Amino acid sequence: LAEKWIRSHQPPGPESTAIQLAITLGTDTNLVGAISLVEINREDSRAELGYWIGKPFWGKGYCTEAATEILGYAFETVGLNRVSAQHLARNPASGRVLEKIGMTREGCLREHNKKWETYEDVVVHGILAAEWAALKGDKG
Repeated sequence: LAEKWIRSHQPPGPESTAIQLAITLGTDTNLVGAISLVEINREDSRAELGYWIGKPFWGKGYCTEAATEILGYAFETVGLNRVSAQHLARNPASGRVLEKIGMTREGCLREHNKKWETYEDVVVHGILAAEWAALKGDKG
């Protein structure tokens, strides 16, 4: 189902409002997960990062690597000023990925999502282009 979902999306173009990419291991075409920039708003220069990784691949750094690359694309190619991301509060591992790539926790939206008849708190993270540039400068 995941592969079908990814194939259903158009390739990104200069006016795309969303970019969805498969996460694979090197030249292997087997799917590990997916990563996306959605709600790309060029006027306000922002987008939202989203991702999922198949359970057998959790904790191996694949999501961190993919998220780092898509942030580079967002800031260096698309020219955005801000990228945000959200995760369920009960999934702190997802929050650790966001912190590893340089995002800052900005707050918690209490009972923001309803999933399987349960209201869930959502944690919001963000990173600005200037912060990304500073991180890249520290690594260079």
